[in-house]
Amino acid sequence: MRKFLVILDDSRECLNAMRFAAMRAAKTGGGVSILSIIPPDEFNHWIGVGEMMREEARERIEVHYEVFAKWMRDRQGIEPELIIREGQAVDEIMAQVREDESIGVLVLGAGSDKKGPGPLVTHLSRMAGGLPIPITIVPGDLSKEKLEAIT
Repeated sequence: MRKFLVILDDSRECLNAMRFAAMRAAKTGGGVSILSIIPPDEFNHWIGVGEMMREEARERIEVHYEVFAKWMRDRQGIEPELIIREGQAVDEIMAQVREDESIGVLVLGAGSDKKGPGPLVTHLSRMAGGLPIPITIVPGDLSKEKLEAIT
């Protein structure tokens, strides 16, 4: 089964990337892996405090994931999997792609404001020629109707 890897973060454009991945997976018989990355600098505290913060970050991610997972189950018939990694975003995305050979497409949401598409899209699109899988970049301001039409 080919899986769509989509990144779960706090960005607004993440929503459209999730929708796109789920709709494509449903229409092609694929799956969805949702990757969330906890940055390492979030835990530069004493060991006990750092562990507590790490656990709180995981809980926030799981709550955020459940919102998307419920929509994918109810609307698209897809049961996504959640993967949580710690480290630098690009490094962890690349590690996940290398480790899971069933991933067929990386789906990223692109910002549509003056700041540009976002650091992940910018960095990974520069690397696109050397990646082992294609990247799909989904505009953050695409309407639900447009997303449905193109998937």
